[in-house]
Amino acid sequence: MPDVHGVLIIARNGDRTEFYQDPYTYEPSYSESTPLGAVESYQLGYYLRSMYLNPSSPSHIQGIHADLVQNDQVVVHAKAGGEGTSVFDSAIAVLQGLFPPNSNNLIELANGTKVVTPLGGYQYIPVEMAPSSADRALEPWTECPAFEQHIKSVYASEGFKEIGKSAGHFFDVVRDYVFGRPTTIENAIYDFINSQLTHNQTYAYRLPPTFIEQAHGYANYHENAIFSDKEMGGIGNIAGRTILHSILHTLQRITFDEDPLKLLLLETTYQPFISLFHMMEMVNEHPQLAAIPNRASALAFELLRGPPPELREFLRIKFKNGTNEEFQTYPIFGHKGDIAVTEFLYRLENFAISSQKQWESACGVHSGYFGITSAAESTNMLLAAFSVFSLLGVFALSWFKRRRSTYVPIREVVSCFNLCYALLTYGYGL
Repeated sequence: MPDVHGVLIIARNGDRTEFYQDPYTYEPSYSESTPLGAVESYQLGYYLRSMYLNPSSPSHIQGIHADLVQNDQVVVHAKAGGEGTSVFDSAIAVLQGLFPPNSNNLIELANGTKVVTPLGGYQYIPVEMAPSSADRALEPWTECPAFEQHIKSVYASEGFKEIGKSAGHFFDVVRDYVFGRPTTIENAIYDFINSQLTHNQTYAYRLPPTFIEQAHGYANYHENAIFSDKEMGGIGNIAGRTILHSILHTLQRITFDEDPLKLLLLETTYQPFISLFHMMEMVNEHPQLAAIPNRASALAFELLRGPPPELREFLRIKFKNGTNEEFQTYPIFGHKGDIAVTEFLYRLENFAISSQKQWESACGVHSGYFGITSAAESTNMLLAAFSVFSLLGVFALSWFKRRRSTYVPIREVVSCFNLCYALLTYGYGL
């Protein structure tokens, strides 16, 4: 039986408060985690510990330190964009289940005193997050003109219009239960209904049967259409293409024997799951995966190595849809079993978005002097800059005309220059 030499986990965040995304740009609203979400993610971490850190488990990761974490063996990334607060909290909860407090997590001081970390030996594991405005690896679809055009194309497609027409009756009758929110297939009312049904007892008593199932079904259709593409390298798969870079890089690190990395946890939201299920052709034989994964779901990439003389590494893909399911193994790319790592890399490496420049190219965005801007934004900023420089010219001419008869303190000139510079640099008031 092959040994597990490393695992990459993509985990969805647990329960959180209602979350709204603009249906045409996917700009996110604020959301925060709930105690239920923390428990869901903790349970996932506990489950992962029993699978990969338990020496008696057939999936035990060889050579990993299970009781006291060794930070060079474990890397954790958490999404910082939309739902970033709840994603970070979920990452912490998963880690609490993976590496629970241990009384041996201590230090002995020079005077002989032993100090155990708080909470009975709590283990502090670094969680890496990019700035929310620059999280292109885990939230690449916002501020992406090509993706916004993709959304419009999906909404304009005959299939989408047909589904919207057939759903007309449901969206008419559900109007009384969403309190003024738009009731069309373009708008995600499922998140509101599900949040209310989970946390609002009065609402739960009032909502008619089958409404949540219908809303869920239309949301699954909507999100699957948005976050997939007919072409593997299409813009609809951008959520999978950017996270793919971390996947490929991690696999390469683990296969290199001198690298200590054993476990990578990518805590994120539902979008990359949908794209990856399509890119790895998992939906071909398992169409139920063309949907929003449940909260605290996990997608595992197990790196396997057989006993000598077998020297090749293989990859096994497992998916766990929420806290109530076990891991199931899913073949990818039409294979009936595990896939060679070399084949996996060969099939996908040309579609991974691994840099800011590649993201800009995919999205139709380019970098200007003022940072990342679209063509329209660059034009507007150039016009604004021209206006500011014109204002400076008028001011200078007026000042030189007055200087013969009027003394102007130098600090006033400097203050005006600083104000104009701020206008130009930061766009205040433009």
